Amino acid sequence: MPIITQADLATNIYAEVITEITRSDDTITERAIAAAIQEAKMYLGRYDLVQLFGTDVLPATVQDEYLNSLIKDLACWHLLRLSNTGLDLTVYRNAYQDAIGVLRSVQVGQAQPQGWPYFDASANTAPDGDTVSWSSNPKRNNFY
Repeated sequence: MPIITQADLATNIYAEVITEITRSDDTITERAIAAAIQEAKMYLGRYDLVQLFGTDVLPATVQDEYLNSLIKDLACWHLLRLSNTGLDLTVYRNAYQDAIGVLRSVQVGQAQPQGWPYFDASANTAPDGDTVSWSSNPKRNNFY
């Protein structure tokens, strides 16, 4: 279950424009939304993606309107790349680049979104065994 649907895109692009671009094929819109979500996930790997985006069967537990807005901008750009309907693509391209810039800022830690849970990796970091080993190079004896 994606965090945004085709109906949610109505805040960024008119439904009749989507219909004209996709020629009434809803699978194109669904693929654009899926690509936008996947693109956002690439940048947000240190956050708990299941809580932010959900899965195919579970909805997202964190509802963040700003994240939804970023996903909509990305999805609109993926849709508008198909269009030739006389739209001003520079406006949408700028919104796409802004969304990517925000995701990069979050990725490198310059921006800290409030309420986004971090991925809990503590359960996966413990080694399996109790053996410790180390080694070093042999001692050198240099005389001058």
